[in-house]
Amino acid sequence: MTEPHAGEPTPSGPMPTLFEAIVRMRAITATYNRGAVLLAPHILFTRHGEIYLDAVTLERDGKPPREEKMGTFKLDGLGAPTIVEDRPFFPSTLYDPAQEKYAGLTLLAVERA
Repeated sequence: MTEPHAGEPTPSGPMPTLFEAIVRMRAITATYNRGAVLLAPHILFTRHGEIYLDAVTLERDGKPPREEKMGTFKLDGLGAPTIVEDRPFFPSTLYDPAQEKYAGLTLLAVERA
């Protein structure tokens, strides 16, 4: 991402935050279904005109999940996504960019090594 020029506003809101988190592979905090979540965002995609995020849940209400899994989160339901600077992540082996549900609908995804 390029740095904004002096006097230019920095983009804000869920989309720029999620784009930055995906590009920089940083976890985000947010609220979802009235609970606090810590997520490793992997891909933003569209389905039926809505925007979704597939992410690994690192914590839900302060507790780690019993097992790693990729969840799908509707962007409209994610409240106040915020990047956690000191929480980098690596792409999960559960993430498969070739899944049919992403075909032609991907907005941005993590780069696999």
